[in-house]
Amino acid sequence: MSTIRHLYFHIPFCPKLCPYCSFYVEVGAKNKNTAFLDALLREVDRAAEKYALRPETIYFGGGTPTSLLTDQLEYLLGGLRARLDLSALREWTVEANPATVRAEKARLLRDLGVTRVSLGVQSWDDALLKTLGRVHSAAAAERTYEILRAAEIPAVNLDLMFAVPGQRPSQWRATLEKTIALKPDHISSYCLTYEEDTAYFQKLAGGDYRQDVERDAQLFEETMDTLTAGGFVQYEISNYSRDARESQHNRAYWLGADYLGFGPGAFSTVGLSRWENVRDTAGYTRTMLAGELAAGFTENLSADVRAGEIAAFRIRMAEGIPVAEIARWSDAMAEFETLGLVACSDGIVRLTRRGKLLADSVAEAFV
Repeated sequence: MSTIRHLYFHIPFCPKLCPYCSFYVEVGAKNKNTAFLDALLREVDRAAEKYALRPETIYFGGGTPTSLLTDQLEYLLGGLRARLDLSALREWTVEANPATVRAEKARLLRDLGVTRVSLGVQSWDDALLKTLGRVHSAAAAERTYEILRAAEIPAVNLDLMFAVPGQRPSQWRATLEKTIALKPDHISSYCLTYEEDTAYFQKLAGGDYRQDVERDAQLFEETMDTLTAGGFVQYEISNYSRDARESQHNRAYWLGADYLGFGPGAFSTVGLSRWENVRDTAGYTRTMLAGELAAGFTENLSADVRAGEIAAFRIRMAEGIPVAEIARWSDAMAEFETLGLVACSDGIVRLTRRGKLLADSVAEAFV
């Protein structure tokens, strides 16, 4: 029986659909009920029949997990604690929207074993928050951060986003400086991408928005320089930590560890098998409670494809990749080294500063 050490739970509910978001989410609470929570716990029970579940990391993503009511979170997290051996657990992350966290909920998360909260701030500028379709204000986000600190959540991450339509460099600089001043344990800083099937993609296609690659690169470089000067270590292209508080769940994912995903739209990868649960909350709930499988998509990967996926993630990490592990891509790496995008030192290949600006292009060579 395989041992699975990393678990992901997809909570698809959101107060509002952000115009840039391409994840499977539902607006409102029509399916946010005990039956859905029972379906998640039933899926865990089924997984425990096939695998030995000894989680080292648990991650609640979405959606907005904290859109669940306090008693619903208590029911779900308590149900997991009753089912899982948590003796090896090192990190339990819950994503949160500032509009959905109050002091009681924050204390509950801490008391039930959550060690890390990832707060979706995105910006400290109210005008840009409105552009992004967020339901919170900058002041509300800061109050929520203070609530999490007061609740003594061991680690707090702040999510930020740059290259927002209409964003001025000065606004991004102010967001970085304010974030550093708050002294979070971790910062995730993402460049806005225009994903298909989103309102932002439609605006881009219609000419209402436009991308500026040079401007985006400048903002990314400023991010690296400002956060590094502020005491944060860039351990992955978009992720920075203080005091070695890296996301252990994300590291495991990037390094190719097996993981199970629970909930509608959640992916799992075990060995060379991958599957995604049906992207329909009501359908997922009915299926799981009926004792049936909820997979809507399954795939068998080749060893070469899986190795390429892992290499594509690892090249984005500061620790790089041993040369011996990417020998099959030696021609591509030699070309990237000539172009100044990667450098090899002590048998390890890493992105250069210029390579970080073109990380996606380098990663594509592996897949």
